[in-house]
Amino acid sequence: MTPSLLPREWTYQGLVSGISLAAGYGTGVIIAWFARSVVQPLLEWPPLPRRARWALRGLTTVATLFLMVTAVIASAEWQRQIRELIDMDPPSGTSHVRAGLLAVAIALGIILAARLLRIIVRIVGHALRKLLRLPRYIVDALGIVLVSALVITLVDGVLIRGMVIAANSVFSVQNAEIEDTVAQPIEPERSGSPASRADWETLGLQGRRIVSRGLRGAELERATGEPALEPIRVYVGIDTAPSIDERIELALAELERTGAFEREVLVVATTTGTGWINPVATQSLELIHRGDTAFVTIQYSFLPSAVSFLVDREIAQEAGRKLFDAVYEEWSRRSPDDRPELHVYGESLGSYGSEAAFTGLADLREKVSGALWVGPVNANRLWQAITERRDPGTPQIQPTYAGGLIVRFANKPEDLPAAAELDAAPWLEPRVLYLQHPTDPVVWWSPDLLFQRPDWLREPRGHDVSPAMQWRPIVTFWQVASDLVNAGRIPYGHGHLYGDFILDGWLAIAAPDGWTDADTAEAHAIMDTLSRYVLPRQSPIGDEGPAG
Repeated sequence: MTPSLLPREWTYQGLVSGISLAAGYGTGVIIAWFARSVVQPLLEWPPLPRRARWALRGLTTVATLFLMVTAVIASAEWQRQIRELIDMDPPSGTSHVRAGLLAVAIALGIILAARLLRIIVRIVGHALRKLLRLPRYIVDALGIVLVSALVITLVDGVLIRGMVIAANSVFSVQNAEIEDTVAQPIEPERSGSPASRADWETLGLQGRRIVSRGLRGAELERATGEPALEPIRVYVGIDTAPSIDERIELALAELERTGAFEREVLVVATTTGTGWINPVATQSLELIHRGDTAFVTIQYSFLPSAVSFLVDREIAQEAGRKLFDAVYEEWSRRSPDDRPELHVYGESLGSYGSEAAFTGLADLREKVSGALWVGPVNANRLWQAITERRDPGTPQIQPTYAGGLIVRFANKPEDLPAAAELDAAPWLEPRVLYLQHPTDPVVWWSPDLLFQRPDWLREPRGHDVSPAMQWRPIVTFWQVASDLVNAGRIPYGHGHLYGDFILDGWLAIAAPDGWTDADTAEAHAIMDTLSRYVLPRQSPIGDEGPAG
């Protein structure tokens, strides 16, 4: 119940604390068994009198209950502090009590299940003793090995594999679903349109959302009061072509068909596991460049990013690398005066796949006009290298690398230079930018947390991280791992929700010539209006401009 990166509802806190309580109890059982079986015989201490044993047990019970009640009471204040830092309402008055009671109930359930396994081990050991007539300690060890092997086989071979198969089944059906809130685009500049070689029905759930939504050229003109082009969105789904190579070939054909290489900006985006691209990323760039843009991506999976990362993370890298290489090869054939700016974009697992297209920072800067990576996974190779080689004295949550001449990191919009400051800022082009919240567990979760204190908990905390959060071996790993589930259930601007911060990111690396701070304010107002609408063809932009 100690503070972590993000707040928790009482039900989730009860689950996390219940598992923790059962794990602590199990650890105590193992230590007690080792002390009785190994340590005590070596010391040859006389056994304690019965009254003394009962007195110690009573004292231990009272102390444990006192600590548990104290932790439950303290958790209310910790949760209040965390919620205040990320602009959430305080928890209800009894939520910490309910969380504590639920934790005890869950822990008891886990302990009873473990004891059932112990009974099974004894039954197996007794049967082996009768059958093999071996010494008890050997037979008991065999019983433990056999039952453990059975449990591991059931968990790994049946449960986990069954969960993966079930996930594939569930999400493949979801991927094929055509929602009532999407409509096939009629604009030839979009995949899935009648003019497209990528059939509407094959684009997948996320692909259909991408190509059906967003402001069209006429709506951009009404929103900004300036001429605008029809934005190009190229998307090839996992059902559109059987292999990654075939999807990339079709994506290139779509780029040629739509005239993407004649636009001002071309973005090669890598999706998350489900095939998702943040709609803010596409819409904000199209807004600031008045539709003179093209986005291209392919789908490589339909599983959620967490499952995709654990089961087959290499496919994200393969898709990101192959797509960029193919687009870059085609882009390179054109005259530098006639081709668009070439940018790369990825969010979460998408940044992991997008980074894989480059051998290092020099290779990246040689090939692109700019890179925007949002909420990078801690396993990102390039992100890790830059963070580890940051300038001395700069914090891990927002490092400075080479004086900020090439790569920059931002925790919030205020960390980025305003439009009027961009030309004066010593930030060489092409610019590389990472957006990462101090409270984003996707960025900070790592196996290293098990036994190593990270710099971000050694240095001053981020602006939205509780100052009471401390590192403890194993515990902090479990805490931040638990935060991953909550990363998308909090207000924008914290955790793994970046919202319009992405617009500021695009402006930092790809602002149009002559862009002003007034233009930035107008763009944010339009994006805020758009966020209130979800239907693909229900335009929030009226004849007089953005509503609200």
